[in-house]
Amino acid sequence: MRKVTLLLLLMASTLGINAQTDDEYLMEVGGGMGLMGYLGDYNGSLTRGLQPMVTLMVRRNMNAYMSFRLAVSMGRLKGDERNAGTYYPLMGGTAYAFNRSVTDVGLTYEYNFWPYGTGNDYYGAKRLTPFVFIGVGGTYVSGAEKVFTANVPLGLGFKYKIGERMNVGLDWAMHFSLSDKLDGRKDPYGIPSTGIFKNTDCYSVLQLTLTYSFMPKCSTCNKD
Repeated sequence: MRKVTLLLLLMASTLGINAQTDDEYLMEVGGGMGLMGYLGDYNGSLTRGLQPMVTLMVRRNMNAYMSFRLAVSMGRLKGDERNAGTYYPLMGGTAYAFNRSVTDVGLTYEYNFWPYGTGNDYYGAKRLTPFVFIGVGGTYVSGAEKVFTANVPLGLGFKYKIGERMNVGLDWAMHFSLSDKLDGRKDPYGIPSTGIFKNTDCYSVLQLTLTYSFMPKCSTCNKD
């Protein structure tokens, strides 16, 4: 029994030493795939009309808790008045539907809870890191009438370290735009839209990401 206990303690200490000597990386690059959904005058459901989307991204890790992410995403926004359950008398009584391509460019600030290698680690090798984020971005929607506007993304997610340099993540965000014309129609209620939250269009993004870490942090430099 003593030999088994000694062997287990030796294995645990070896795993702890290996995890603690893992490099910290300052940069990540990768991409993602997921679903994008329009929310506005012609759709009020988070799960209706979801469309595929793709993302290219770069992340700069400032320290164990803070990161900045620059991402370019492309997808589609789709809606139909017949599914909205609302009648718009100013639109002439004809059911309106749209399916428009959208490009989103955003810079977000991420705060990591229990980042890699901190907290109550299992053998010093914590791999799961939840995070929240907020940022600023730009939205371009094509169609008969092109629209370019700013948006504010707000969301949450988690990252999982599947290898020394590979990370997989899942995140969800709501992008609040400053425009009510992402669907091609402005103020169908006849009520002027102002600011971020008053009668403006928005869209959600749920995506799975895969990133590659590079640029190891200097192990002999000042600690965070």
